[in-house]
Amino acid sequence: MLLISLFQDSESYDSGYDIGYAIGQNLPYVILLILAFIVFRYFKNKSKK
Repeated sequence: MLLISLFQDSESYDSGYDIGYAIGQNLPYVILLILAFIVFRYFKNKSKK
């Protein structure tokens, strides 16, 4: 149990948590941007034909 708490107190654990937290907060926006881009490309190609 002490070993686990030592890992959690390390700086690498904190930075990993911050990165994961940032990704988790921004992931919905990234997914929306990707979907919007795919839809845009789809309609752009369809209008050419």
